[in-house]
Amino acid sequence: MTHVVAIHLSQGRSKPQSHPCVPLSSQPCSGPCSQTGGWSLQASARRDVGRAAGSSPQGSAYRRVWATFANQSRAERDAFLRDVFPEDFLWGISTGAFNVEGGWAEGGRGPSVWDPLGHLNAARGAVTPEVASDSYHKVDTDVALLRGLRAQVYKFSISWSRIFPSGRGHRPSPQGVAYYSRLVDSLLAAGIEPMATLFHWDLPRALQEHGGWQNDSVVDGFLDYAAFCFATFGDRVKMWVTFHEPWVMSYAGYGTGRHAPGLSDPGVASFKVAHLVLKAHARVWHHYNSHYRLQQQGRVGIVLNSDWAEPLSPERPEDLTASERFLHFMLGWFAHPIFVDGDYPAALKAQIQQMNQRCSSPVAQLPEFTEAEKQLLKGSADFLGLSHYTSRLISKTQEDSCIPSYDTIGGFSQHVDPAWPQTSSPWIYVVPWGIRRLLQFVYLEYTRGKVPIYLAGNGMPIGETEDLFEDSSRVDYFNKYINEVLKGKNDGYVGDWKVGGTSPSLQSFV
Repeated sequence: MTHVVAIHLSQGRSKPQSHPCVPLSSQPCSGPCSQTGGWSLQASARRDVGRAAGSSPQGSAYRRVWATFANQSRAERDAFLRDVFPEDFLWGISTGAFNVEGGWAEGGRGPSVWDPLGHLNAARGAVTPEVASDSYHKVDTDVALLRGLRAQVYKFSISWSRIFPSGRGHRPSPQGVAYYSRLVDSLLAAGIEPMATLFHWDLPRALQEHGGWQNDSVVDGFLDYAAFCFATFGDRVKMWVTFHEPWVMSYAGYGTGRHAPGLSDPGVASFKVAHLVLKAHARVWHHYNSHYRLQQQGRVGIVLNSDWAEPLSPERPEDLTASERFLHFMLGWFAHPIFVDGDYPAALKAQIQQMNQRCSSPVAQLPEFTEAEKQLLKGSADFLGLSHYTSRLISKTQEDSCIPSYDTIGGFSQHVDPAWPQTSSPWIYVVPWGIRRLLQFVYLEYTRGKVPIYLAGNGMPIGETEDLFEDSSRVDYFNKYINEVLKGKNDGYVGDWKVGGTSPSLQSFV
């Protein structure tokens, strides 16, 4: 249940509110202004926000968005805007290979790091990777469903181990190549543009046995795999995603251990993995730029996920600063090197340095980029793909702990408003107005009108025991989130928009 959107962003108006809250441990995974246009904030409100800025710059992108909406009433925020999207708004569908393909051991596919975790579902009577949604055998059916939904774009991922079973080598699986070729050809015949993701967390297990994303050699392996995909499918695929939500893999796969490959080392492994992912992304983008762009005329970008963050107590400068830092840790960790200056955000580096100096031994190890690597990273994307599912209330952590965790390293604590509706996923709360504010922040902080934003992931899960035909809660979720994107289009912050849109996918969100 995800979607694809291309956006150039906008602005609104605002009222600080103190929130009753529910504290959260770290995540397990991963408002209207009017119907007519932009608002300006009164000078007194701007001064109040400036006084609350703490150590963060008053003119930062986050402060500007916060100032825009800080005085907005709840009724104004939640009012439903009745309007229409422009005709060139792209509606699309998104899936991931491991979630939908099935055909687990067919066609020469090699095992991935997700297979063992997927097999655990069998004991619980849940969907397993052997079948999943059986898309490996149902290309025609899936494309027919996409046509029925009137999708204009289909974002799918290529399973690395279905192309190269061991992750490396010069002998791709003919059956794997044939499957993706048939899928691409079928999409094009149906008038649907394919958007291919090269990596959606499912690393070949053979590479993990040699350290996976903690081994520098994986960068070369990913480049070889990407180059093969460009050469094989690039005559027909014109939209490429290098990595889908790498924060999830870095945080949940190597930080908490709740995702594959199941390692729990938030102070070292998480940062090492993210570092190599960024280097791999940059090298792949430059390879396409040098060898394929002129002939194939495609675009290569990355999809990053982020919650929106608001201060738990807006009157506390430290909570406002912590909220901004939360976004730099979650989104800026990857977006800042690619879209700003080739390096990690200053707030992230300063926080880690401060914590390491305070503790008796280093708690977190943030690798450094060379000057040459910074130059490769800066500007290495033709678009920014954004996934957004929920929001958080943030406070400055009250305890100076030296035990490494995502929140303690970042110096923040996560909370939710108990009034926010819950979903069957313990970390997804329904907070529609967060997406509008996040999109403004992304435009101001990262893209600045230079590259489009594709909203590539949004949705909520429902439990497997729930009535799949009485899906009103998910319909309501999409209506409200889509409406917030529509409000943003009309805010008038940047002028003309070229936008894409959203629709439920063929899979359940994981």
